[in-house]
Parts: sequence; C-alpha cells; structure tokens
Amino acid sequence: MDKSPDAFRTISEVAEDLDLPQHVLRFWETRFNQIKPMKRGGGRRYYRPQDVDLIKGIRHMLYDQGYTIKGVQKLLRENGNQFLIAIGSGDRAAVEAIAQRKQAEAEAPLTSAAQPRDDEMLVGEAKAKPRRFFGLGKPDDDGPVQPGDGKLSRDNRALLQEALFDLLECKRLLDQVR
Repeated sequence: MDKSPDAFRTISEVAEDLDLPQHVLRFWETRFNQIKPMKRGGGRRYYRPQDVDLIKGIRHMLYDQGYTIKGVQKLLRENGNQFLIAIGSGDRAAVEAIAQRKQAEAEAPLTSAAQPRDDEMLVGEAKAKPRRFFGLGKPDDDGPVQPGDGKLSRDNRALLQEALFDLLECKRLLDQVR
C-alpha cells in the first residue's frame, strides 16, 4: 500500500526513496539545521513532505551539482529553504521566481555612501548580486571578458575570488588527509 504524498515518512523510507544511507540523513541533520524531522518516543524520526523536498534539493546540489556542504549552507542562507525545496520538488518556475526576486532585491538602489568602490573591495567580502544558479537571472551583457579589456568586472572578480577560496579550502582538506 502506497502512502499519501502528504504522509510523514520514516528515515528508512526517505533513505530508500533518495538512494541515501540513513547515516547520511542523520549527518545532514547536524549540518543543516533546516532539516528538522519530528521525533517520537524512542527517537524515531518522521520526515514531513517539506523536509523530504528540502533533502532532495540538498542532495541534488551536493551530488549532482557538485556543491560542498558549506556551499549549500550558503545557498540556504542567501535564498532560504523555499529555493532548495523548489529544486527538490523540480519546480523550475519557483526556482526562477526566487532567483529573480533575489536579483531584484540586490539591484535595489543603494545609497552612494553604502556602495564600496572597486579598490575598497576586500577579498571574500560579500558581493552585491546573488550567485547565479543554472544560468537563471543572468543578464545578456555579462559575458566573458574580451581580450585586451585589461580589467575584470567586479562580479567576475568576486566569482574568481570565491572559486579561489573554494580551491584553497579543498587543498587544505586534502592536506589534512595526507
């Protein structure tokens, strides 16, 4: 007998549906405080449908898109649970709507005193625009740097710095393993 789509799921059911070991789900609960299954007497976990969709989104970003746990935590911080729930449930329209809303918020006029100059940008400082996902919210004029331009845009420089930090973190982790 199949359960209703709105029914709660046990950890074994979620693990089987998502092709994940149960210990991974328990580990993710420690890394993503947004995953909060109900716990009954004896510590048995029951996942709500929203929890399952969020876990699907986290799984997709970690396994299919190659994000790190830290990267997915940043996605959740910047875009909220609904973004990853939409990814997990396959609702591309909702993902696009959330990305556009975030971009509109980022492009809201700032006071000139609050805008840092190019030479004031610190390595690792948060950038004004949200990270683009799946090519959503990408303006047409933001293409590759042309040869001879001699200068990267602020966004491209921030993306390169972010990639550098990710690579340095990977190197640090690899050095720890050795």
